[in-house]
This record gives sequence, structure tokens and C-alpha cells, in this order.
Amino acid sequence: MKASLHALLIATIATSAPVMAQTSAKPPEPNRSEHHDFRVETVADRLDHPWGLAFLPDGRMLVTERGGRLRIVTTSGAKSQPLAGVPLVFAREQGGLLDVALSPRFAENRLVYLTYAEPRGGGKAGTAVARGRLVEEITGARLDEVQVIFQQQPAAGGGGHFGSRLAFAKDGRLFVTLGERYQSDRAQDLSGHLGKVVRIEADGSVPGDNPFIGRSDVRPELWSYGHRNPQSAAIHPETGKLWTVEHGPRGGDEINVPLAGLNYGWPVIGYGIDYSGAKLHASTHRPGMEQPIHYWVPSIAPSGMAFYTGDQFPRWKGNLFVGALAMQHLNRLELDGERIVREERLLKRLQERIRDVRQGPDGLIYLLTDHPDGRILRLMPAGN
Repeated sequence: MKASLHALLIATIATSAPVMAQTSAKPPEPNRSEHHDFRVETVADRLDHPWGLAFLPDGRMLVTERGGRLRIVTTSGAKSQPLAGVPLVFAREQGGLLDVALSPRFAENRLVYLTYAEPRGGGKAGTAVARGRLVEEITGARLDEVQVIFQQQPAAGGGGHFGSRLAFAKDGRLFVTLGERYQSDRAQDLSGHLGKVVRIEADGSVPGDNPFIGRSDVRPELWSYGHRNPQSAAIHPETGKLWTVEHGPRGGDEINVPLAGLNYGWPVIGYGIDYSGAKLHASTHRPGMEQPIHYWVPSIAPSGMAFYTGDQFPRWKGNLFVGALAMQHLNRLELDGERIVREERLLKRLQERIRDVRQGPDGLIYLLTDHPDGRILRLMPAGN
């Protein structure tokens, strides 16, 4: 009986193998764009609301999870245990562990920079920047010598609008974007950091050529003001200028190129309305307040941005890519200097919130999806 059953199993496997090969699933259709067909690969999943990504020199990735974890992820998707040494975060609503960036001198100093919502007591929090030295040993990786180098003032209640992107300029100075914490009028108040972009040295000190140096009524770190909630920042690879993208209310998300000492208007001017439908602004223009170079109505809820400079997608070279949370797509923007001349919306059928966008050292485009089971995605040319 047993021998007969064994023979039957062998016969079944032998005769069914060719059928399985013939009915194997077809590879998914590539994603189409105006210039390149591409496919999307999942590098890693099961990340809890991943927020920021930075590439180590060997191609591995440092990834933040909003709840307070920092991990190293390999190009094949293996995830480390959470790194020790990460500061305590205010993990509520939009708050938590946010952006990550490497020191421009990382090969020498191994310094990693983090932005996060920092608990300040009494239910209040503010955006902070800390840096620590990445140490990797057989027992695991950690951040050592962690120090807080910047704290947004004043702290505020609630869990919204922390901003919180990092961008190192070519001169080594560090730009930090700061939301107005739902206190709109504070974006015009130069005595605090709410609704501002600040510029600091890599150690947190204030550059001597910042635009408001010498004014006792202005925070010396301030670079520009009148921002709402800028969750995207990148340095233009040719001009070296800072570009930011910020959330509007219902409509009025903006791309800006913030210049030293200038006012970008929030909440006095803008292109959106209140969530209730009420009018927010008297007009879209006012003397002494800058216009965005591009805006979206309705809102796409932008987060994360990258200028593409790689060779894997040659016809995308020089384009700007911006993630969209509410509209759940990837925006591809063609530029003519500081003008947006064409826009294409990619990955709409993915139906996932895009939190961050980065170009990898391999010339591919990497995305983070904002979800309790968030993913790192990689865009590959369709022919690869």
C-alpha cells in the first residue's frame, strides 16, 4: 500500500511539472511614461511609516520609521535591527523620527543627521536636529556621541506640521525646513522658527553671513520665512540653490527656491482655501512677498523630492521628482531654468502614498511609501 502510494506521488510530480512550466504567470506589464517604460521592484517591506532615506557609501540605506526606529537596509532588502542611540521622539500624528542625511564628510567623520519631533513636556513638541557617529560592529550598529544641534522655538502643542527635511548645501552648510505647527501667523514672526527655513553650520552654530545677522529682534538662524509645512528639500545639482516643496491647505501646494531673507507669504497670500471651504487669503500677491515657481490646485500633498542626474533614465536627466501623499503618485517635472514647463504623474495605479524620493548611487530612483506596512521601492528601466 505504501509502495503504491509512493509510486503514485512520483508519477503525479513527473507528469505535472511540464504543465506548471506552461502556466507560469506572465511578468507584470511595465509602467508607461512619456520618455521611459519602467518597472517597480520592492526592495524591502514591513517598515512602519518610513519617512526618510539616505544612502551609505556602499549602497546600503539608512531608513527612518516615524515611530522612532532607524534601520540599515541592504540593496537586497535585508533589514538590520533598530539602531541604538536614536533620540526619544514625539510619535504622535505627523510627529516622530523624520528625515536622515549623511555629513558631506561622512567618509572621514561617520556623522549621521536626524530630524525629529522632540518632546518638550506638557504635551508640546518641536522639530529638532541631532547628529551622531555611526558605529557598526558584529553585535550591531548604533549611533554614538549623539548631540542635539538645533531645537525649533517655540515648542507647540498638537502633532502636525513639523516640516523637517534636511539639505546640505555645496558649501557644507545645512538647511532645515520647519513647519508652522498649525500656528499660521507665526510664519511671519521673525522672533521664532515656526514656518521658516533655517541655515546652520554642520555643528549647529550660525553662519556669519546669514541674512538677519545683527538684528536683535530676529533669530540669527533664519534663512527665509512665510512657509507653511515644507516636507521636501533638495539642492539643485547645477546652481547649488535650495529648492523646497511645501503643503498648502486645500490647494496651494508650492515649489519655491527660497532666497536669503525673503518672505514666501504664508498665511497672507496663497492659492488655497481653508479645509472648511472658507477663504484664507485676501489675494494671491502682495508687494514684498515672493511667488512660488509652481503650485498645485487641488493639492497633491507633496513630500520628498529629488533632482535626477543619473544615466539609467537618460531622458529624465535634469527632471525634478516629487512624491504625492494625497494624490498617491510620483510627479515628474521638466524644468527650463526655474520654470516648470511640463508635468507627468507616474505610478497612479500603485495607489500608495509616496513619502520620500531619492536617487541611488546606482542611478535608479528609490521611493518610500507611507503606510504601517511601508515599502522601499526601486524604479528600474523596463529592459533590465
